Amino acid sequence: MIRAICKEAILRKNELDQSIDTIYFGGGTPSLLDNEEIHLLISTIREHYPVNPDAEITLEANPDDFSTGKPESWKAAGINRLSIGIQSFQDRDLQWMNRAHNSNQAAHSIHAAYAAGITNLSIDLIYGTPGLSEDEWKQNVEQAISFSIPHLSCYALTIEPRTALAGMIRLKKKEQTNADIQARHFELLMDWLQAAGYNHYEISNFALPGHQSRHNSSYWKGEHYLGLGPSAHSFNGSSRQWNISNNALYITGIENNLPNLEKEDLSPLQQLNEYIMISLRTMDGILLDKITQRWGKQLEIKVLEAAAPWIQSGHLILNGQNLILSKPGKLFADRIASDLFQL
Repeated sequence: MIRAICKEAILRKNELDQSIDTIYFGGGTPSLLDNEEIHLLISTIREHYPVNPDAEITLEANPDDFSTGKPESWKAAGINRLSIGIQSFQDRDLQWMNRAHNSNQAAHSIHAAYAAGITNLSIDLIYGTPGLSEDEWKQNVEQAISFSIPHLSCYALTIEPRTALAGMIRLKKKEQTNADIQARHFELLMDWLQAAGYNHYEISNFALPGHQSRHNSSYWKGEHYLGLGPSAHSFNGSSRQWNISNNALYITGIENNLPNLEKEDLSPLQQLNEYIMISLRTMDGILLDKITQRWGKQLEIKVLEAAAPWIQSGHLILNGQNLILSKPGKLFADRIASDLFQL
């Protein structure tokens, strides 16, 4: 698999016409890789792509993968940022989610990262799990703050269909989530992190000044990116591509110099709607000037007309040429975006 990903990087090196500012190891469990494997991947990219000297290189890691010496090996291989899937500091919560780690391992992973000299950290927290009280949710957030974590990604628990968790809920073996409780947890989260000095720069993401994720921010700005490996997605501004998900077929295709991928060309309106959906989630919101420049004045007018009821209700704020979600509006982000879509 590692050899195939390296070869794909070489085969597709002409698809990006820009310098590389971020590299992100995510999806699956990349923290299982040893430092030689990570080093091979990074060195292959550096050899065939123009990588900026201060590029942000992130590895997603599970707390139970922080064995002795592992963070040090990641750093030696070139990783300078970790995104740790903590999810919760409550053991009952972690057991409910069927996570492999416990609260002690969650805390240990943070200490181990800092001890290895990796201080640019992000952790994931999940709210709205059945049985999680407001006090327990506050304890989770306060513990993250006490560790001086510079970046937090916080998500409402969603039950994906055809998963073991969905099956247990269907069989009444686990409790269903409650949308009202999740909304309340989100409102409290926004208040607590604002008071702690975090910028709410995207619906699910909070950062201390200077610690916004450069990688994720590039997605939300609509910048081009190249995805390598099974199921990886790529985007060039007008189309998106994704690799086959089957590992064996992926490897076979690469070995035969024929990457197995599908492609979707986006119409101008699809590109506009994607811009609306993504940018509305950020602290800068929708830039009306950008819509005019790229899609024309008439579509800017239509978007503004569709936004009028939400501006009147206080869910959207028109700040000069920026349409930005208010705090109450953040609870309705998907619905508002849908209303602004142009058909």
